[in-house]
Amino acid sequence: MTTMRAVDAVALILEKEGATEAFGLPGAAINPLYSALKAHGGIRHTLARHVEGASHMADGYTRAAPGNIGVCLGTSGPAGTDMITGLYAAQADSQPILCITGQAPVAVLDKEDFQAVDISSIAAPLTKMAKTVLEAAQVPGTFQKAFQLMRSSRPGPVLIDLPLDVQQTEIEFDIETYEPLPVVKPAATRAQADRVLDMIAASEHPIIVAGGGVINADAADRLVELAELLDIPVSPTLMAWGAIPDDHPLMSGMVGIQTHTRYGNANFLESDLVIGIGNRWANRHTGALDTYRKGRRFVHIDIEPTQIGRVFPPDYSIVSDAGAALEALLEAARARKDALPDFAEWARDCAARKGTLHRKTNFTEKPIKPQRVYQEMNSAFGRDVTYVTTIGLSQIAGAQMLHAYHPRAWINAGQAGPLGWTGPAALGVARALPDTTVVALSGDYDFQFMIEELAVGAQHRLPYVHVVVNNSYLGLIRQSQRPFDMDYEVSLAFDNINATGESAGYGVDHVAVAEGLGCKAIRVEDPEQIGDALRDAVAQAEEHRVPVVVEVILERVTNIAMGPALDAINEFEPLAECPEDAPTALTALAASE
Repeated sequence: MTTMRAVDAVALILEKEGATEAFGLPGAAINPLYSALKAHGGIRHTLARHVEGASHMADGYTRAAPGNIGVCLGTSGPAGTDMITGLYAAQADSQPILCITGQAPVAVLDKEDFQAVDISSIAAPLTKMAKTVLEAAQVPGTFQKAFQLMRSSRPGPVLIDLPLDVQQTEIEFDIETYEPLPVVKPAATRAQADRVLDMIAASEHPIIVAGGGVINADAADRLVELAELLDIPVSPTLMAWGAIPDDHPLMSGMVGIQTHTRYGNANFLESDLVIGIGNRWANRHTGALDTYRKGRRFVHIDIEPTQIGRVFPPDYSIVSDAGAALEALLEAARARKDALPDFAEWARDCAARKGTLHRKTNFTEKPIKPQRVYQEMNSAFGRDVTYVTTIGLSQIAGAQMLHAYHPRAWINAGQAGPLGWTGPAALGVARALPDTTVVALSGDYDFQFMIEELAVGAQHRLPYVHVVVNNSYLGLIRQSQRPFDMDYEVSLAFDNINATGESAGYGVDHVAVAEGLGCKAIRVEDPEQIGDALRDAVAQAEEHRVPVVVEVILERVTNIAMGPALDAINEFEPLAECPEDAPTALTALAASE
């Protein structure tokens, strides 16, 4: 056993648990921990400009690769309250991030001391554990339990609050004999898998809805193997997009009332059995439940027991980790393959719809229509790109028109959708994936929320491309105001006295701001120049190792397709004239079937 400060034990535990990437801001109440990290030397730290930004960086880092746990650090008081939105975003999407806050000394916690806030009580509803450690000897066990909780069952965030005196108290600790606690995850049985296969055998048009749990379990390969073995189409949710490549013959399209494809909804509406694996039946996925459920039976497989029946009662359910469930289903399917129906014709019908039901993207108008931007992004960035985004018409249109070809190719704050998440999350992703083309997608309002974090990318040499589609509007809110017959407090436009050119009336000069923060920036006002600008941005990011902003000036008002139910999507723009105007890879795929 060795005598050391509690914070020195924390640094050793972080290393042994594999959480060696931290994002945060030092401060008086957390400086002892920072001194321990400095002395240790094995924990890399990225200095953020805002603690909320640091929490989103940790979140992005976690989402970027299997097994990652990002760490967010902040001092007492407002640093912890600034983390709350980050904790919410991580909790909502089942992401394990570790937030550590400093705290006033134990003796003054009930005396309204400077920056002494009960952060553990505030954070409790949004975490798997939120604890203020009052005894230094409890620090190692608290962190040991935190890592077990973050990884077990449905993953999620933890907050540990360390009073200043607790951090500096000496304890006896031996890192050589410290061991991470076992991770507990429920697993489907063979009998349960056979029951699902019985339901598949009784169906004619089965479809798999793959949720974010498949990504969390790093089980995309098993998902594709099961689909190919049974010849069953797969529809990934927004959180699992890329689990099966968009151009795979059995990728039937995303389903939803906002983020969806036309062929995805059409294929789903023809199904008669839905096998949900690691999904939540989120409302933007289902839309009106009477339409979503009509004429279909449902299997729900999820790692969290309280998710079963939360939105509607399934016909059969299994509490299981998605990876374990897919293993069980594969084992049962291999044993019964010859006795199961042939779904090849159903799969071909889905592929045929995929080759024809598209939206037009090849617009040539000025100002630029947003659909053209996504067409050019598909062409410029190719298959290996990793997209990062959060909310708004930019995210919705992007999910309708972009393509994802590998797991974690689409990193999205799905349920919480906090504005401002995109930029700092992209920095976390860039930190995790230094050799990958990382592309953030924002509307102008999302971009402005935490624009200061661009300086973090410049300081720490974290290159990525940030596509900003600028219509100087809160576009999604403006569109949702249509039923109220108003356009109220949603315009960001003003005449910028310091700007020139066509975009001067759009208000904020994003190019000037980005350059002032140490980054590169390109403005595009001609649709024929979008592709070259995107490719130039990738080259500049690689050359200068800083974020590169590509601001595309859009027409002020564009309504993006959405509606209340899967069979009631409002189309506001012309549809594609397939096959000429459809994405080439997907059209070729359908033609080959």
